[in-house]
Amino acid sequence: MNTLTDGNRVATRNAAATVRHYVPGGCENGGGIGRLVGYISNTAKEAGETHLVTDTRGPRWSSVASPVRLLGAVLMIAKDRIIAPARIHHIHVAGRGSTARKLILTEAARLLGCSYILHLHDYDYASDFAARSPRQQMLVRRMFQHADQVVALGQRDRLTLTTLLGVEERRVVVIGNCVPDPGPRNVHVGEMPLIIFLGRLSERKGVQELLLALSHPIMKELRWRAVLAGDGPVEDYRRQAAAMGLSDLVKMPGWLGADEARALCTRADILVLPSHAEGLAMAVVEGLAHGLAVVTTRVGAHAEVISDGETGVFVPVGDKDALAAALAKLVTDPELRNHLSAKARAHYLNNFSMKAYMRSLDKLYDAISAQPQTMAGER
Repeated sequence: MNTLTDGNRVATRNAAATVRHYVPGGCENGGGIGRLVGYISNTAKEAGETHLVTDTRGPRWSSVASPVRLLGAVLMIAKDRIIAPARIHHIHVAGRGSTARKLILTEAARLLGCSYILHLHDYDYASDFAARSPRQQMLVRRMFQHADQVVALGQRDRLTLTTLLGVEERRVVVIGNCVPDPGPRNVHVGEMPLIIFLGRLSERKGVQELLLALSHPIMKELRWRAVLAGDGPVEDYRRQAAAMGLSDLVKMPGWLGADEARALCTRADILVLPSHAEGLAMAVVEGLAHGLAVVTTRVGAHAEVISDGETGVFVPVGDKDALAAALAKLVTDPELRNHLSAKARAHYLNNFSMKAYMRSLDKLYDAISAQPQTMAGER
């Protein structure tokens, strides 16, 4: 428990119930954001603390649930203002509908005088912002500028926040994503290499190019197998894979829970994510943690995380031939895979552990708790 004195006020930050996260879809249906918050919540629980989680949207497929969940989240902020006025509201935001919901949620927090963090998870928020009307842009700027702190995944997003959205430098902190330590990797000597993809099956994630690369003549001559795990139009991609003659080589099981994804990573050798746009993909960090040979694109914060040829391999966006060549090289060169594996694992341990991540969050929360509380509607 941290006790902080501010003039005539003594604010107590009890770690057991200090923070509430707001996540579109919650931990179960929130994609990469939900998975990250699940990791945070579980790590806090192991330390005897509690990070509460509120779903602001419901399942992606349910249009009815979204307004109900959003109303429930607004009421939760109001309830917390009464029963836990020092609670910090950690609001996770992306573009499109997520921003629309968070405009409502943050306005409620502002009017009630609650402390809130905005945590930006988006593959190209600058473009999303540019497509909005002048009035919407004004509201989005105000939402971010009134936050106590804003978390960015990398330097590109930090610049978007400070230059495009006008957030003060002192209010922005860069904290990359993280995953729990799965433990040392077991080397699969003599086994057929397993290539995996983790994420929503979509054009933005480069799934079309991935299928074309896997069906490339240089890959068809080699021994390998692949699992593309994620939600989205899975049946459409299964049909495409079948038309390319990949049905026996490529499996698409749909979205996997955290435990299932972890089990898949332990069996894998190569993680591929040929995205056209990202913030910082959770799959890339998962690949580093498991000591996989990571093949991805130089988008978002990936260049801040991956060193080409050392902790992973970069391929150009949309280049199926380069992707096929990179995968073929890794399939046929176990020494290169092992080199990348060792470097990736060491890089994860040095930079992306849950312990380091939770220290960064605690520092952030302590700084906010030390600020004077505002009265309702002051900000």
